[in-house]
Amino acid sequence: MSMPALPHSGSSSKPLMMFGPDGTGTLTSPSNQLADMDRFVEDGSLDDNVESFLSHDDVDPRDAVGRCMDVSKGFTFTEVHSVKASTSKVTSCHFSSDGKFLASGGHDKKAVLWYTDTLKVKSTLEEHSALITDVRFSPSMSRLATSSFDKTVRVWDADNPGYSLRTFMGHSASVMSLDFHPNKDDLICSCDSDGQIRYWSINNGSCSSVFKGGTAQMRFQPRHGRFLAAAADNVVSILDVETQACRHSLQGILSLSILCAGIHLASSLHPSVRTLKFHSCVFHPTYTSLLVIGCYQSLELWNMTENKTMTLSAHDGLIAALAMSTVTGLVASASHDKFVKLWK
Repeated sequence: MSMPALPHSGSSSKPLMMFGPDGTGTLTSPSNQLADMDRFVEDGSLDDNVESFLSHDDVDPRDAVGRCMDVSKGFTFTEVHSVKASTSKVTSCHFSSDGKFLASGGHDKKAVLWYTDTLKVKSTLEEHSALITDVRFSPSMSRLATSSFDKTVRVWDADNPGYSLRTFMGHSASVMSLDFHPNKDDLICSCDSDGQIRYWSINNGSCSSVFKGGTAQMRFQPRHGRFLAAAADNVVSILDVETQACRHSLQGILSLSILCAGIHLASSLHPSVRTLKFHSCVFHPTYTSLLVIGCYQSLELWNMTENKTMTLSAHDGLIAALAMSTVTGLVASASHDKFVKLWK
């Protein structure tokens, strides 16, 4: 698989660094040098300005790096579906692991489940009393979770979401983000605007751990879930899931993207990305070194291998969230213009 050709828009002096998809902590760079993640954490090889990180690749990362040096012909990235998803701002979206459903949520206090192929409504979830900040599907079960300014986290049966299965209360501030652990089906994590992180047991409905960390967004390391990335004030802390110890802090972070397996780290020194005001980003589901960035009204596609970018008009407001599905090859965008769109 080759990389798309994009217009040139500057260069970067730092290499892309990617943790391998095997979940073992192996790290590779475009120079094809491998090292253990623990050593990179200890010796500071993860530099202090990282823009977007923690994404996935279903192939050997060394193969991905080699493929990305080729330039593809006929690359397209166009809108394939669009729907007015809300009467107010849409702030979050996420695909189910099988790619069949998309969830969205926002200021109208509702979460909506959509059929991906038609963008027709499957279900509307209406128990929150304040705006919804995050929506996440479980990677292994038919579950959906939502977080809200009402200080709660709710877990739903995605097949029968008439009412929530669990309502977790305990946060003293607005809950900003949440995530399911990739292989511990009972564990869900949330963070609030005061920086408190909580682990919850879905089975017994209780809080199992409380500690300090992120205030904006959080995601588990895919597949093995050894690490938790928590964002606060443009700093992302990489935390040990079991001990909650901070293994590393990444400075200058504007957006966090963790997907199916492995971790990608992209330098922030690329001039166009440094100057963009953006709120969301994901890696392209097919081209593993192509970053899709949500800006105000536009999508920015960044070929990180060649440091080339392309800008697409996308929405009439801030693009608050992006999601992608490797199953369907789709990218979803959620915007303050009240619309959700699918791209491919």
